[in-house]
Amino acid sequence: MNKVCLSLCLLVALSFQAIAQDKPQLDKNTNQEVINAMNLEQKARLLVGMGMKIPGMPALAQGGGAQGPVVGSTQDQVPGAAGTTAMFEDLGIPTMVVADGPAGLRIAPRRPADSQTYYATAFPIATMLAASWDTELVYTTGQAMGNEVKEYGVDILLAPGMNIHRNPLGGRNFEYYSEDPLLTGKMAAAMVKGIQSNGVGTSIKHFAANNHETNRNTINVKVSERALREIYLRGFEIAVKEAQPWTVMSSYNKINGVYTSESADLLKKILRQDWGFQGFVMTDWFGGKEPVEQVKAGNDLIMPGTIKQLEAILKASKNKELDEKLLDENVNCMLNIIKKTPAFQKYKYSNKPNLKEHAAVARQAATGGMVLLKNNNQTLPLKPQSIAVFGNYSFALVSGGTGSGDVNEAYTVTLPEGLQNAGFTLDIPLQKTYEQYLAAEKAKQPKREGFIAMFMPPPVIPEMAIDKQLLKNALAGSKVAIITLGRIAGEGGDRKTTDDYYLTAAEKNLIKTVSDAFHKKGKKVIVVLNVGGVIETASWRDMVDGILLAWLPGQEAGNAIADILSGKVNPSGKLPTSFLVKYEDDPAAIGFPGMEYGEAIDMGFQKVRPAEIEYPEGVFVGYRAFDKKQIKPAYEFGYGLSYTSFAYSNLTLSSSNFTSNLAVSVTVKNTGSAAGKEVVQLYLSAPGKTMEKPMSELKGFAKTNLLQPGDSQTLTFELDARALASFDEIRSAWVAEPGKYTAKIGASSRDIKLSSEFTVAQEIVVETVNKALPMK
Repeated sequence: MNKVCLSLCLLVALSFQAIAQDKPQLDKNTNQEVINAMNLEQKARLLVGMGMKIPGMPALAQGGGAQGPVVGSTQDQVPGAAGTTAMFEDLGIPTMVVADGPAGLRIAPRRPADSQTYYATAFPIATMLAASWDTELVYTTGQAMGNEVKEYGVDILLAPGMNIHRNPLGGRNFEYYSEDPLLTGKMAAAMVKGIQSNGVGTSIKHFAANNHETNRNTINVKVSERALREIYLRGFEIAVKEAQPWTVMSSYNKINGVYTSESADLLKKILRQDWGFQGFVMTDWFGGKEPVEQVKAGNDLIMPGTIKQLEAILKASKNKELDEKLLDENVNCMLNIIKKTPAFQKYKYSNKPNLKEHAAVARQAATGGMVLLKNNNQTLPLKPQSIAVFGNYSFALVSGGTGSGDVNEAYTVTLPEGLQNAGFTLDIPLQKTYEQYLAAEKAKQPKREGFIAMFMPPPVIPEMAIDKQLLKNALAGSKVAIITLGRIAGEGGDRKTTDDYYLTAAEKNLIKTVSDAFHKKGKKVIVVLNVGGVIETASWRDMVDGILLAWLPGQEAGNAIADILSGKVNPSGKLPTSFLVKYEDDPAAIGFPGMEYGEAIDMGFQKVRPAEIEYPEGVFVGYRAFDKKQIKPAYEFGYGLSYTSFAYSNLTLSSSNFTSNLAVSVTVKNTGSAAGKEVVQLYLSAPGKTMEKPMSELKGFAKTNLLQPGDSQTLTFELDARALASFDEIRSAWVAEPGKYTAKIGASSRDIKLSSEFTVAQEIVVETVNKALPMK
């Protein structure tokens, strides 16, 4: 009987093999031949993901809420990955594995019945990378990140995130680069190129205008076509044209009444026709509402995939409500990318990337993006000496945010560890007191597992009160005090002003108490900001001698901070986003995060309400707005100090009359006593006669080499007609108006060193594009 069964099984297997051999194969035949061999169910199946499973996630959420239960689970491929696509062995179509995220690969660090660990490197957050203003550094970081993606068996990394910092309270701002679209686009392009140099893909996200987390699945963003084109889409356009990411992820929100994943204006007219995008579009997880409309709009892959979505597409196709040719178009986009993947190439991944080497890259990236905000009387750098370290976060540094931007790393270096590694002596009794306090407070908190641990920031532990004796002992044994303030944010919610953007009463008291005591003895106080975004500094910055913005610097946090504090690395970071004196100074504060209406909708893991938000400020976002309204920030866009000084000279324009291109060159000299790098920024002022223009807009930037004292470097920037142009909604065109323009070279948006004028003799219509996404 067993022999008979064995023979039958062998016969069936051989039969299937013969059938498969008769069918077109993706590695040998054209896409069209493969598509012609696919039945309707297979086409629909490829366009709907294979589902997901997150331990601890509510069943309703895993079922996609109102969208129905998921199709399957991704955990058999790479545990902890975000999703997979369908496989058709008979056609030679492999499954693709996609995984988060923007600060490094997020997969499960441990697997059942497996003693090996699968940690990934936690790199600095995107905002910190942008603060480096160094595209080469970002490219190198992307290379390391992409190597881990490949060696752990993943095909596409769901990164980078590149929405604009419209409002400082945006919950996922840390995943995004900047308030400026040019800096955003250039950073994203460098990251995409770096990751994809490994032969794996990226998914730039969240396309588009996903500038808040509150009610993100329902909110309608009302924004002008000009603001969209110049601010919210421009970074994506740069990334697409310069780097051709394999995929683009549509966002959760609506733009002018239409879900982005259901918008043919966005996904076809703009992304494919205007920009020439060659990859495929996927939804954000459980994003959008109508799968049939998503297919029609050119949203090729619906993730993570539910049974209800699959059934809806099949039903509409069979009823001729959905033209099968549209399915064919989307399948073709998918196949183009599948053929590039490691899975298709049958790459034998090792599960053993060089984590030690990548940790060094993370450390270098972190030092490159730290911003020195204050340094009175050359308080920094510090020579090895005794230091008293205060603040909860000194002993529990935050490496990154929560949600899809989180990484399961093997370790995070604390500040005391980093300082000791750099040769400093610490106040051990003070350190032990903090460690005991934090351990006791953590023990009181409920255990966090699965979905809750992944997406929800941990409860904030109140800042430890410093008693008089503890402070007296620290003062007696230490020459310098360092206070670390921390913040953590993540997916699914926005930040608050109280006790978040603004300091808590306990934090203010800690700064005042320590500063008063140390200053009375003629000793210095330094604050380290371990934050993912902007916080208020104006009310307390005069109390301290130095402020180092360390962001969320990845797993090498303590070592990287010590590198800057000790002078091993000269800080060269500049702000990619403005620090305001008070939150209310930001025009985008009005109406944020939107107006709610209607009944609550249960998404399984949270309830949301229909909501709407207007962007009345138009193109005047960030420094553009503060310049217009003559608001002085606490620290302006592009600001950052160094341990040395630089002089700017020899600003030269290739011509005083612009025709199609213009070269701008400037020489930078290190006039100080320490080696250092300088970020040189090119801003442009336009006539603003035919339409209102910002006073200055960033049009180019470059970071010098490491200049020794006395050394100089000449940098050259190229301006083309598009750099001069604004978007004319009436003509649906990019137009450079005639008149006088001013090229300004600065160390920040408000620290302009040199300027020179040039003239555009007559109007230049640079490019006419599709009319799309009108306000309703």
